[in-house]
Amino acid sequence: MSGTHRRADAFSECHPAVNFFYFLIVLLVSMFLSHPVLLGLSFLGGLCYAIRLKGWRQVVKFNLLFTLPAMVIVAFVNPAFNHYGVTFLFYLKTGPVTLEAMVYGVVLASMLFIAVLWFSCYNEVMTTDKFVYLFGRVIPALSLVLSMAFRFVPRFQAQLKEIRKGQKAIGRDVRNGNVLQKIRHGITILSIMITWALENAIGTSDSMRARGYGLKGRTAFSLFRYDARDGKVSAILAALFSICLIGFHKGAASAQYNPVIRIGGLPLSAQSLPVYAAWAGICFFPVLMGLWEDHTFRKLEAMADRERHLPWYLTDGRAAS
Repeated sequence: MSGTHRRADAFSECHPAVNFFYFLIVLLVSMFLSHPVLLGLSFLGGLCYAIRLKGWRQVVKFNLLFTLPAMVIVAFVNPAFNHYGVTFLFYLKTGPVTLEAMVYGVVLASMLFIAVLWFSCYNEVMTTDKFVYLFGRVIPALSLVLSMAFRFVPRFQAQLKEIRKGQKAIGRDVRNGNVLQKIRHGITILSIMITWALENAIGTSDSMRARGYGLKGRTAFSLFRYDARDGKVSAILAALFSICLIGFHKGAASAQYNPVIRIGGLPLSAQSLPVYAAWAGICFFPVLMGLWEDHTFRKLEAMADRERHLPWYLTDGRAAS
């Protein structure tokens, strides 16, 4: 086997419950705690994992083109319309701009960026079958609707590309012609997409009815099993998060931006350093787990290559001994 072959991500192969609760912890902390150290570690961990899952080109393209403008808007709107804080900087037509409001605007923008980053990782790891496996028995209708919605978006994008290619081949793309012709071509493409979506919904409904969806006693096939590796991963994450919770309770995650900026746990101390180290372990855990598995796989691959080049009498003799 070639060493350059890209294998599946190690953390993605864990049990769906482990994946789901990991992203739940990371997203909740990143979205509701505005501590700069926690946000910085969460950003670095999410960025590294997103690059590992999708490649740096897709991460840079998506986040720079779609998320960065929203971040800039949030970072500038907050100090322009919220005038709390005591450190005056300058005046605008909307009122005074303070350092506290500006810093908090940057923090809010960072929280938005980090949430989008982790959600992109979530969409790669938590596939439709994993989500249905976790919530199919508890909330069957809602889990089905959500899984179909998550699945529909990428299929809609792929179908739109195919339709645009066909329309472009006959000169009826949205980029062809004058303004009125472009609008007409766009309406045509939209009509084709709506027709395809309706036909796809009817086909899905017929398929579900044929497979007995909604009948009592219906079972679902699944390959997921909670094994020893999942137990070790859960224990490590639970221990790290327990350290974080203790530190959060003692104020290591407190952050105040009104009326003055006060950040708990800074400068680093013997109490705050283990909390931030544990949070860094949580944020970088999928990447570290993947790197460790890659290292182990390369070692086993090298051993297999060496054994293939050994003389037959050495391999047979070792097997006999």
